[in-house]
Amino acid sequence: MLEGVDALCAHDPDLGTVVRRFGPPPLWARRPGFATLVQIVLEQQVSLASALATYGRLRDTWGDITAERFATLTAAQVQSAGVTRQKAGYCLGIAQQIVDGSLDLRRLGRADDEEAHARLVKIRGVGPWTADIYLLMALLRPDVWPDGDIALITAAHQIKRLRRRPDTQRLRRLAASWAPWRSVAARILWHHYLSTKGRRGFSQSPATRGLESLNEPLTQLSWSRNLARERSTELLEGPHQCHARR
Repeated sequence: MLEGVDALCAHDPDLGTVVRRFGPPPLWARRPGFATLVQIVLEQQVSLASALATYGRLRDTWGDITAERFATLTAAQVQSAGVTRQKAGYCLGIAQQIVDGSLDLRRLGRADDEEAHARLVKIRGVGPWTADIYLLMALLRPDVWPDGDIALITAAHQIKRLRRRPDTQRLRRLAASWAPWRSVAARILWHHYLSTKGRRGFSQSPATRGLESLNEPLTQLSWSRNLARERSTELLEGPHQCHARR
């Protein structure tokens, strides 16, 4: 990733300013596989606190989050852990596809970005943003751009000193200039967003209170709140690679 950071800093002075100010972004990552896909699905359209609690209840009730285990459960059993009927259906559907062989996440991990993304969005409950986040965070692809991510929109608006918040199309055009390191650019922008929250009218720095707004309704911003939690852990423990522990 540092190769991408160096290339982007040389290419884009605004990204370079972020890196000089806050250092390179941590390599936030999640383990590829069913459990991470379930996590991201649970984080859609809810607060991160709610998603974390639901994931924890699933794990506490049914043990390790594996496709094989989930394929033995009923929708009612999954819902008993607080999962909505719709998301229970999504998770059970993903598990069934893995068990019957129609979805091979290991093989998907070897596919190119376009093929992997196309396969993911065919899964019921997995949209473009979810697919992008899986590619970026689980498969560590270097050139993925998560369209519509609220934190990225906010950070780009700030570091580029734009008069208006960029819409998806404008931000996509801007991100094109960061290829083939768009994932790294996203990490730099997330790093800026998390590092400046307390200085731009937010209540406190994420390093000390990254979770105090977890009751807010979130969409794509839920992932950015997740990064705030992981960044707090990283600052306490010191590693440069921060894995989710949920």
